[in-house]
Amino acid sequence: MELRSLAAELSGNPYPGRGIVVGVSEDGKSAVTAYFIMGRSANSRNRIFVQDGEGIRTQAFDPSKMEDPSLIIYAPVRVLGTNTIVTNGDQTDTVWEGLQKGQTFGQSLRCREFEPDGPNYTPRISALLSVREGTFEYRMSILKSADGDPSSCERFTFDYEHPKAGVGHFIHTYISDGNPLPSFEGEPTKVGISGDIDAFTDLIWKNLNAENKVSLFVRYINIETGRYESRIVNKNQGGAV
Repeated sequence: MELRSLAAELSGNPYPGRGIVVGVSEDGKSAVTAYFIMGRSANSRNRIFVQDGEGIRTQAFDPSKMEDPSLIIYAPVRVLGTNTIVTNGDQTDTVWEGLQKGQTFGQSLRCREFEPDGPNYTPRISALLSVREGTFEYRMSILKSADGDPSSCERFTFDYEHPKAGVGHFIHTYISDGNPLPSFEGEPTKVGISGDIDAFTDLIWKNLNAENKVSLFVRYINIETGRYESRIVNKNQGGAV
């Protein structure tokens, strides 16, 4: 698969929706993940990311303007031991609970489908990063309707063992803007990962559509020690926190 520019993938798409990037830093020392959200409605745009333990959750920026919290308030990132779970919905909790029961990443998601937001039927995208004893591997998943038909759910899981330095994969909910919104298709896009955490955060934030972007989370996890550092950028707060 061709290695693509993450900046170009983002800047060339006005509405990728919600997106997950996972891979290895350019120097090979860190497991990298990023999660961003975008919004077209006032309700979707009225959000920020806040730290929640070792993970994050979404929160209304102005609680008085919150309309329907059902699909927009959730914990996108949770940590369980040496595993970091990143998803675009409350299936973060489903994976977290499944792993505790001894289920695999794929098994834990068998009870879930795409979001019930017809006619879009937004895909549920998820990732699991496993950093242990100086090694790193990751998995990604997408649960989507069959060409917009809510009677059929398509399930795809992608495993990445011994990932290479400077390489990652990018999966997002929509191919582009539209009504209804067209769901992501194919394998996660192979993209380059460059720079330290601040440079990588800046690259993603600057290339997301200025009108539609809402929040961004980035984490670098040291593969040898398991220690991590994170960045959060919220449009509603005007910068990083």
